[in-house]
Amino acid sequence: MTNDPNHSHAGGLSVLAERRDSWRRAAEEDAQLREFRRNADLRIAFTDGNERVTVRVTPGGLDETENADVTLVAPAVAWNELLSGTPAPTMNHFLAMLMRVNGTRIEGDEIRFGQHAHVVRRLLELARESVDRPIDRAPDPVLDRSGIRGRHVPVTVDGDRVDLYVEEAGTGSSTPLLVLHTAGADGRQAHPLMADAELTARRRVIAFDMPGHGRSDALPGPLGSWSLTPDRYADAILGVIDALGLERPILVGASMAGEACLLMAYRAPDRLGGVIACEASEYVPGRVTPWAGHPQVNESIFVPEWIDGLIAPTAPASMRDLIWRGYSQGGHRTFAGDIDFYSGGWDGRGIVNLIDTSICPVVMMTGEFDYSCTPAMSQATAEQIPGARFWMMPGLGHFPICEHPAAFRPHLDKALAEIGA
Repeated sequence: MTNDPNHSHAGGLSVLAERRDSWRRAAEEDAQLREFRRNADLRIAFTDGNERVTVRVTPGGLDETENADVTLVAPAVAWNELLSGTPAPTMNHFLAMLMRVNGTRIEGDEIRFGQHAHVVRRLLELARESVDRPIDRAPDPVLDRSGIRGRHVPVTVDGDRVDLYVEEAGTGSSTPLLVLHTAGADGRQAHPLMADAELTARRRVIAFDMPGHGRSDALPGPLGSWSLTPDRYADAILGVIDALGLERPILVGASMAGEACLLMAYRAPDRLGGVIACEASEYVPGRVTPWAGHPQVNESIFVPEWIDGLIAPTAPASMRDLIWRGYSQGGHRTFAGDIDFYSGGWDGRGIVNLIDTSICPVVMMTGEFDYSCTPAMSQATAEQIPGARFWMMPGLGHFPICEHPAAFRPHLDKALAEIGA
C-alpha cells in the first residue's frame, strides 16, 4: 500500500470500458451482488470527464443503457487507484474519494444513490477485479468468545437511571482496559481483545453498550430522538467505572470513542490510568449525512455502507462483514445521534492543549486508511498535547480494534508500554 500522492496505477475507466462484457458477466454471477440487487433499479454512470461507463442494475441482472439516474464523477487518477488491487489511502473507496479527492462528486439523484450504495460499492469491487485483481485480504481470525461474561449494571446518565450492558473477559492483575465502541455500534467491537488469551491473562478487558445501543436501555424520549452529548458520554463512562469499582482503568477507543478518550483525559484525568485515543482529533467535520435517517433510504443498508470504506482494504473479510452487520443492527437514528457528538458535539479546539499527561498519559494512533479522521489530523492534535505520543498504523483503517486484530495488537502493546513508562 502507498499514500504517495504522485503514485498512480494505470488502467481505470478506460480499461473497464474495454472489459465491460467480462465485468457484466462477473456481476451477473456474483452471489453478493445477486442479493443486493433483489429490489434494485438503478441506471448509473462512472466518468472521469473523458471516459464514461454506464450500466443499469435490476433484479434480473445488468443491461446496457445510455441514460443515468446517478453519475459518479472523479479524476482519472482516482479511478485508476480505486480500480487497482492495491489502492492508495483516500482512493480505496468512492466515498473516501468523495470526501477527500477534489473533483469527486455525485451528479443526479443523490437519494437514489443512497438507496443503492451497497449495489454501487459491490459493482465497483467487481470492476476492480476486471480491471486489475481482487484486493489481497488478510486471513480470517478465529475468535474464542467462550470466556466473555456479560451482565447489566445500573448507571445514571443525564439524570436518568438506565441499565447498561457490560461484558468483560480476563482476571489479570494489571490495570484493566475499558474499551469504548464506535458510533452506531456496540461493545461487541471489543470481542477481538476479549478473545485474546494472552491479553486477558494479564488484564481485565471490559466494554459496554452506550444507552440505546446493543442490549443497553435507552434514555427516555421519543423513538429516534437519541443525540449523544459530551455530558451524556462522560456520565456513561464514569457510571460504568463506578458501578464496576474500577481503579483508574485505561480507556481505549476509536472514532467517536477516541474523541471520548480525549474528552475524559481533560474532564476526569484522575479517574483514569491513561487513554489510548485511536482515530481521534480535536475536531472532525463533514461526517453528518441526511441519508442516515432519511425515510426513503434504508438505514440498515446505508449506514454500514457509509462506513465501509473506512475499513482498510486488506482487513480480513470476516471482520469487515462483522462490522457491516453490527452497523446494520444499530437501530433507527442511533448512528445519526452519535454523529451529533463525533462531528459537532465534540470540539476540542482550545481544550486538548490543557490535558495534563503527567496525570493521565495520552497515546494517539490512527490508521493509514482512515479518511474521516486522517493521520495528519490526529498528529496535529497530538502535537498540541504536551507529552502525548502519536503514530500512524500502516495498513489499518478507522476500526483498528476490530477490523484486523492481529495487526492492531502490536500497536496496543506499544501504547500500553508507553503509558506504563
